Amino acid sequence: MIGIGMKRIITFGTFDMFHVGHLNILERARSLGDSLVVGISSDQLNYSKKARYPICRESDRAHIVSALKCVDHVFFEESLELKAEYIKKFEANVLVMGDDWQGKFDDMKSLCDVLYLPRTPSISTTELIEIVKTSNS
Repeated sequence: MIGIGMKRIITFGTFDMFHVGHLNILERARSLGDSLVVGISSDQLNYSKKARYPICRESDRAHIVSALKCVDHVFFEESLELKAEYIKKFEANVLVMGDDWQGKFDDMKSLCDVLYLPRTPSISTTELIEIVKTSNS
């Protein structure tokens, strides 16, 4: 249980084809506070954003992320428009996102601190999917 004065971190992502870049950002986010809550983009939200479903089902992605010792709680993010509600619900003090989202969540600064952390170089889920597709053709 998180006490008064504790720093609660929240972050969001799809976390498809889980890789070291995902682990790095989650560990860095957790190191900034006393607890880390992770919103996993639902399959439907991912489809609405990218016009494709994730490779791994939402339940599997949530299972992987929730098994990490740096993660205290996982929930499904159903809508990008609900970020402020999620921040309030989980009483987050800090929103952490990858720097590929730089500036996109600055409007949340009235609710909590917003930090954009550098991504791990040379790895992304999109690149991994392309490598697999190319090697199978």
